[in-house]
Amino acid sequence: MGITALNIKQSTSASKLVQPSDLVYIGAFKLPDTPGGMGWEWAGNEMSAMTYYPTGDSNGTSDGFPGSIYGTGNDQLKYISEISIPVPVISQNKNPGDLNTAETLQDFKNVLGTKIEGMELPKVGLEYLPKQGNQTSDKLYYCFGQHIQDQERNPSHGCFELNLSNPQLAGDWKIDNQLNYLTTYYIFSIPKEWADINTPGKYIVTGRYRDGGQGSQGPCIFAYGPWNEGNPPLSGTELSNIPLLQYSSITDPENHVMDNYKHSDEWNGGAWLNSRDKSAVIFVGTKGIGNTWYGFSDGTVWPTSGEGPFPPVPVISPTFYGEDLRGWWSDSFQAQILFYDPADLAEVAKGTMQPYDPQPYAKLNIDQYLFNIKSSKQKDRVGAVAFDRGRGILYVLEPLVDGDKPIIHVWQIKDSKTDPANKK
Repeated sequence: MGITALNIKQSTSASKLVQPSDLVYIGAFKLPDTPGGMGWEWAGNEMSAMTYYPTGDSNGTSDGFPGSIYGTGNDQLKYISEISIPVPVISQNKNPGDLNTAETLQDFKNVLGTKIEGMELPKVGLEYLPKQGNQTSDKLYYCFGQHIQDQERNPSHGCFELNLSNPQLAGDWKIDNQLNYLTTYYIFSIPKEWADINTPGKYIVTGRYRDGGQGSQGPCIFAYGPWNEGNPPLSGTELSNIPLLQYSSITDPENHVMDNYKHSDEWNGGAWLNSRDKSAVIFVGTKGIGNTWYGFSDGTVWPTSGEGPFPPVPVISPTFYGEDLRGWWSDSFQAQILFYDPADLAEVAKGTMQPYDPQPYAKLNIDQYLFNIKSSKQKDRVGAVAFDRGRGILYVLEPLVDGDKPIIHVWQIKDSKTDPANKK
């Protein structure tokens, strides 16, 4: 089944942790077409973002999948749209034609405007949260960055209203004392009962993973709550934060890394799962397996110093997107979900553990559910993540399945209030 138990921590009994076997696959659905072909096309890769909105589709309640999803489309434009959630379908032949299609609730809008204009490989995170503190409306929180940022600490976070035609952006804020390489990729919410004890007033986390070990050699997250520092905080405000998970950068003299870390790993999104009395913090991405090198997929090694001597550039006819590009490669890859113990992160928040001490207690290989794996060396297998906390439903993007568009895969925690066995 691709399930591996790694390291059940004594701090939490196994019965209190969401185990890989608790995630039940219930199918997938397609995304709607967009006039002009610049909507969901080329979305869903490692630079994508999406979030669940619990009251977003008033007509969806009767099918068992109420709420909606906000997400970024085309990977260069990063326009944002809102869609309904149709009933997921399990396609035995992995045929996109078998799947139901979401409906557009709000058309794509250029919400982030000039913030990412001209950026190289722009990255965006997105998360919904109900109104907090003195706020009078619910918000969508965002972060943004680009591929190369070195030691930058630029403004990178903000929020906006749910009406995409009148978003009323507020920001941009910095995450105090943290590099953009650590904070500008994904955002997800913390269960209030956990945060009230461990990170009071801070109900969302932000983080980033960058291949090659620049920033953190494993996923990282920092808890923050901008509503504590203004309504909204002034542009340029440096938001207080609590590190919950962070490994060493490749440039650090110390070398604290995630277990089984590879420079070729990609961790593209996360969620704080909780259902009844179980919980877990998960990260979803593509895991490098075996030997790892910087260069080309055929094994050609390229000097990382940039000083040469350089080998001939190989001629590669790609069978999947990116196979002919220079970057970090491994012998093979898997789409995986990593599981972390929230009790470990609580110890970090208290100061009794270091941010580099927590390690995954389990992993889940989800390749068997994906539609578009063409090679064992294929990267970018999955993209952004969203979580319906009320029903224990996890949504994960897979790129380039329905033509140039992604599809959304759906899992449900089996002890959640809505049992997937009852889904029709």
